[in-house]
Amino acid sequence: MLVKLRKIRKQYDITIYDMAQYLNITPSFYSQIENEKRKLYCDTAIHISFFFGILPNELFERKEED
Repeated sequence: MLVKLRKIRKQYDITIYDMAQYLNITPSFYSQIENEKRKLYCDTAIHISFFFGILPNELFERKEED
């Protein structure tokens, strides 16, 4: 699965800094989550989905199968 946080965040015109502040983490840490250099843990996914008013599973997109 690929995290599609950046796409959702930009759709709502929210900055990395805004998200980091909401989640009480550093902008660098949040950026690493978006770039899949850090794992997106369940509790963080729930907080992010609540922020955007979506279900946690909507933060992920499945790879298309051939």
